[in-house]
Amino acid sequence: MNLAEELRRYGPDTDHPTPTLHEARAYCRQLAESHYENFTVASRLFPSHLQQHLCNVYAYCRWADDLADETPDPARSLELLAWWEGELGAINKPPAPLSPCGRGAGGEGLSRQHPVFIALAETIREFAIPQKPFSDLLVAFRRDQEQSRYATFADLLTYCQCSANPVGQIVLALGRSTTDENARLSDSICTGLQLANFCQDVARDWKRGRVYLPQDECHAVGWSEARFAVGKCDDAFRELLKQQVERAEKFLLAGQPLVEHVGRDLRLPVRLFVTGGLAILAAIRLAGYDVLSRRPTVSRWTKLRLLASAWWQG
Repeated sequence: MNLAEELRRYGPDTDHPTPTLHEARAYCRQLAESHYENFTVASRLFPSHLQQHLCNVYAYCRWADDLADETPDPARSLELLAWWEGELGAINKPPAPLSPCGRGAGGEGLSRQHPVFIALAETIREFAIPQKPFSDLLVAFRRDQEQSRYATFADLLTYCQCSANPVGQIVLALGRSTTDENARLSDSICTGLQLANFCQDVARDWKRGRVYLPQDECHAVGWSEARFAVGKCDDAFRELLKQQVERAEKFLLAGQPLVEHVGRDLRLPVRLFVTGGLAILAAIRLAGYDVLSRRPTVSRWTKLRLLASAWWQG
């Protein structure tokens, strides 16, 4: 997504005709399917009746992520995220009637209704999704503008609780599988996936000025900011990352029973999310914990094997 171009079309300072529900759905589908290949693959694990709703949720997250990370000025990012949260809050206000092919009551006038929120409102109403997980995601995006280091794992965990766990909570709602126990297990899986991603992307995050490894654990093995800049994997870094990988694995395995608790619509994707996260951790181990010289990835063959295994078990 070209953020500057999209802001000129649908930003806070523009007026544009209100998109129809049909146009809003198409906008979210196009954004989801063209921006991120892995999303297209993952969405196909879900039944067809959920795929449009997944696109709507993804479009919301994609816009929020880009408002946070693709805006050079952190102050401007915070302004845009505040606007995005205001658009989210407006979903609960009585909307003008929209038909799949009409432009609202009479179709008159101009509006600044954003296509993402026209589509997302339908998803939120149909599945009775509370606003909190959507708002929590914005807390994490704002935090990235203000905090780039985490003193302890407990501090980092509070970030995961807003950046990763809300996505799982939304998915549970789409699968009509929301219970307190399922939410606890989902949070464990999502935190594990987030931690695995932090391990995988140490070098990439460093280049963006961020370190998602607990500072006290870095210091305990003698790993400093200066050594991040050098980017050489040594025994100290291997020990540091080994601790992070083992912790991520524990979170993923602790959440694995969720597979048997959710409805049939979610069993295959949840199983594959867990096995996919474990495969990332295995790739990091196979690389000798060297994520500084090359980003470990899961091969296409491994992905196919995991998919076949998850489908067979399901």
